[in-house]
Amino acid sequence: MEQKAEYTCLIIDDEPIAIRVLESYVERLGPLKLLASYTNALDAMQTLHTQHIDLLFLDIQMPGINGLEFFGSIKQAPQVIFTTAYRNYAADAFDLDALDYLLKPISFERFLKAINKFLDQQAIAPKKEHGDEKREFIVVKSNKKNHKININDIRYVESLDDYVKIHLQHKTLVCYLRLAALEKEINHPAIMRVHRSFLINLTHVAVFTHYEIDVAGTRIPVGRKYRPATIQKLSERNES
Repeated sequence: MEQKAEYTCLIIDDEPIAIRVLESYVERLGPLKLLASYTNALDAMQTLHTQHIDLLFLDIQMPGINGLEFFGSIKQAPQVIFTTAYRNYAADAFDLDALDYLLKPISFERFLKAINKFLDQQAIAPKKEHGDEKREFIVVKSNKKNHKININDIRYVESLDDYVKIHLQHKTLVCYLRLAALEKEINHPAIMRVHRSFLINLTHVAVFTHYEIDVAGTRIPVGRKYRPATIQKLSERNES
């Protein structure tokens, strides 16, 4: 699938040295086009609201506003890679569907790994040629091959940190992709998050309780956070 020639990005970090390092890395990569760098997150708001941004490099510990809080306030947020000297914010960052979490000092090799993850996700992003028409297929990369899969064939998806296991009717695909990113790409009413680590296909649910769901013979736990919406959705489908 053809990719864009360039992807626009912003850097927000209160440390000028950290900005210069990221700028030098971005300059070495042809697909990335740096629009601006900011030492204050609030100064970047106008650019985020008036220009299309594909990727945001965002520090966490900054004066005035925390990077996590700032990103959570953006209504139509771009993909984000958090850059920080602190390990303890990783869980909060990935709860915001962060693409990656880079610890300072950031090596070019680690930076490149994060960018390759971003480019891989752009490559599998389905084209929206018919407005809001329901999507029937997605394309994912597994074992260095692109696989076109019918969404109806998905039984459930399991998260393995930076990877997901997509369980289909007759096979399982392991993909270098985060669960939140795959959920966003699928964007199908039959696919639902029922646990931090699981997506299920509602059409393949055989039996369910408030605590677990039987999907094609596999028991999937229901997370407390997702329980009300899950039970409501399953009950509605059972009544229809």
